[in-house]
Amino acid sequence: MSRHQQVVSNSQSGVSMNHLRLLLLAAALAALAALGACQPKTAATAGDVSPPVATVDGTPISRDFYEFYIKGISGKTSAELPPEQRSLALDNLIRARLVAEEAAKEGLDKSTDTAALLELSRLNVLQQAVSDRYLKDRKASEQELRAEYETQLGSQPKQEYHARHILVATEPFAEKIVTRLGKGEKFDELARRESMDPSKSNGGDLGWFTPDRMVPEFSGAVMGLKPGEYTHKPVQTQFGWHVIQLLDTRELTPPPFEQVRQRLEQIVQNKKFHGYADELMRSAKIQRFLDKAPSGQAAGNAGGAAAPGAATPAAPAGTPAAPAPSPTARKN
Repeated sequence: MSRHQQVVSNSQSGVSMNHLRLLLLAAALAALAALGACQPKTAATAGDVSPPVATVDGTPISRDFYEFYIKGISGKTSAELPPEQRSLALDNLIRARLVAEEAAKEGLDKSTDTAALLELSRLNVLQQAVSDRYLKDRKASEQELRAEYETQLGSQPKQEYHARHILVATEPFAEKIVTRLGKGEKFDELARRESMDPSKSNGGDLGWFTPDRMVPEFSGAVMGLKPGEYTHKPVQTQFGWHVIQLLDTRELTPPPFEQVRQRLEQIVQNKKFHGYADELMRSAKIQRFLDKAPSGQAAGNAGGAAAPGAATPAAPAGTPAAPAPSPTARKN
């Protein structure tokens, strides 16, 4: 694992924690809508007997629910916040309850999209709750961490590449770039004039990167070059046509074990819970109908052709979709 990848991993961990907080908060606010439509107006949540901090049209907002909300948005207790922030947070909860109750009156909580979002929030929160309980007494051992460290090292690239490129729209234009390079024009000057990639301002310089950070066609071409060489045959990717020059290579030095211990603990814990979930799947009776054509439709076209640019459903928590790799991804 490179130092950069460790930074990325830690950053992603921070994003995951923020995502969890938002999920918890979303579930809390979703509960307001459900309460407004389904619960007797006597308590904020089932089993919550803490004193109210406010009532809205006779329905209490309990102290425990308020504190849960505060913890979700700030990571603190209300006692740690100044009075104006405590008051603002309560106003936000009151406003959210009123809006949620209005949504329930209008039946919006029963609409397909809203019901699906509420259900996804419920699944995410319950999954996290089960994960916390399951992993509580299953901490990663030193042996497990060391084994995972070796696994990660074995799967990581061993070399970094420093390259620059000129990106154009057509193969004939890229071939002209190659010809001009052969006649002595400087690569960086051609990049500034002709490239349509943002890296043109740096003479096409992409900085240091590992092959896995680039699309396969691009990384394959880079690895086939020696320092100083450029591709005499333009390389096509989904971004266009590239003329690529390799500037240098260097060996990757993996970070010491202690530097990545926290990330390794997360990986080991995630694998343990994934195994637990897999066991639940193996013991459950599951029937899949994903590719079964509805009545009157041919198989393989059950949902009809998707319109160009149509949005795809968001992945459930824990399965984030990876962004498409870009040949201009920088790694300093």
